[in-house]
Amino acid sequence: MKFTITEKKVHITDDLRDYAEKKISKIDRFFKSESEAFITFTSERGRLVAEVTIKNNGLFFRVTEVTSDMMASIDSAVAAIERQIRKHKTRLSKRLREGALEKEYMSSVREDMPEDEGEPEFKIVRTKMFSVKPMSPEEAVLQLDLLEHEFFVFKNQDKDDAFSIVYKRKQGGYGLIETS
Repeated sequence: MKFTITEKKVHITDDLRDYAEKKISKIDRFFKSESEAFITFTSERGRLVAEVTIKNNGLFFRVTEVTSDMMASIDSAVAAIERQIRKHKTRLSKRLREGALEKEYMSSVREDMPEDEGEPEFKIVRTKMFSVKPMSPEEAVLQLDLLEHEFFVFKNQDKDDAFSIVYKRKQGGYGLIETS
């Protein structure tokens, strides 16, 4: 597994770096091909944040954990990512396609670990139709605020009417997703 470690407003020790790499490298058993791990350590208002992103075969798994102890944040993040991988693998194998994660990892998972039972169905409960109009991203943000939604789809007039999405970010501000 290839690691990229970033420190924001905090300095981590070599012991913590080694601990994080050791814990997160255990996730590599779930994948057949080489994975990349992006780890960001941050200190925000006295709280220690560990953000772990795993990239493998075009799939991203991301977890952010906030505690008062960085090692506890790492442990929680690893456990959460393992749950995400297990849940994602189960959904893909049941509903979409075989071999989506390339490697059958269930043999490496202990038998006493609970399976995700009662997996929710992909059930569409409501359908909306609306016309998609060309507008600038700034107009789309205004429309997003007026509607009080989390995201807004529009045709970006600045990009030859390509479909784009603006959304509210958890950290504040807005994000823009553009199609190519």
